Amino acid sequence: MQNPSDSTKGLSNKAIIGGVVAVIIIVVFLLVVGQKQKFEPVLEGAKAPDFVLPDLSGKMVKLSDYKGKVVFLNFWATWCKPCEEEMPSMSVMYEVLKKQNFEILALSVDTEGPDVVESFAKKYELKFPILHDRKGKTKEIYKTTGVPETFIIDQNGIIAEKVWGPRDWSRQESVRTVSELLQNGPASPDRYKQKKAAY
Repeated sequence: MQNPSDSTKGLSNKAIIGGVVAVIIIVVFLLVVGQKQKFEPVLEGAKAPDFVLPDLSGKMVKLSDYKGKVVFLNFWATWCKPCEEEMPSMSVMYEVLKKQNFEILALSVDTEGPDVVESFAKKYELKFPILHDRKGKTKEIYKTTGVPETFIIDQNGIIAEKVWGPRDWSRQESVRTVSELLQNGPASPDRYKQKKAAY
């Protein structure tokens, strides 16, 4: 005859095993979702991830402090030839638009000290704010795949356009999104996604 305590132990063991299996399933699910999010690019219509980085004088700059402005967030490096070629046209754009509700944040991903970035800025007489992402944390948050890479952020902090590679920013067609935002204000996140899909 079976001891009642044996059947209780059996049920208890089954409950423990069932619980362990459930935990394993949940952990695997969370890992899969986490990996998917990790590799999902930051694109048009998404909220621009906030960050705090030092400028070349050591002053801490926070992206969200620029809410209400159109922000041209450019990831670049001193060793990047296309970035070097792009910088003069960014300077032209900045001089034309700086008195409007517009700001450039040029975010260097150089792993060397700020002196390297500062000498580059002096060489090209760059007047717009330059931030230093020396540890690459902001680059990771934005999931950039290289440099240069630009995010045009609307007045509500939503990404209106993402640009891979260099552009001549002194050309009218290159700054179409910036011009539209300055003239008409922000659109809906869905509008940015649709616009991108139409290109």
